[in-house]
Amino acid sequence: MSPSREVQELLHTIALALQDDGPVAVGTMFRSPALRTGKKVVAFLGSRSGDSLILKLPRARAVALVAEGAAGPVTIGKRTMREWVEVPAAADSETTRTAWTAFAREALLYVRLPPA
Repeated sequence: MSPSREVQELLHTIALALQDDGPVAVGTMFRSPALRTGKKVVAFLGSRSGDSLILKLPRARAVALVAEGAAGPVTIGKRTMREWVEVPAAADSETTRTAWTAFAREALLYVRLPPA
């Protein structure tokens, strides 16, 4: 199941909104539309349980979002990814845009950090 046309367009809107935080382009990850900065993936669209944005965040932040119920864990095969969370689309597009833009900005700033 592919992400809906609406969330694919939303991803382009988010990419434009993030340009002030650094170069962001729409590319692909696992054949899904993704936000990238350079060669690093910031977020990508998923649709296994409906439209969602899958983001890379610091592990502590990812754990907190899952505990709050704001996001779900990302499991690939049998492995749960420690720094990736899945944020579902909200009931309305404006709420989704606001939330996803904030989360994507957070992910972009994290991905751009130099390696520890």
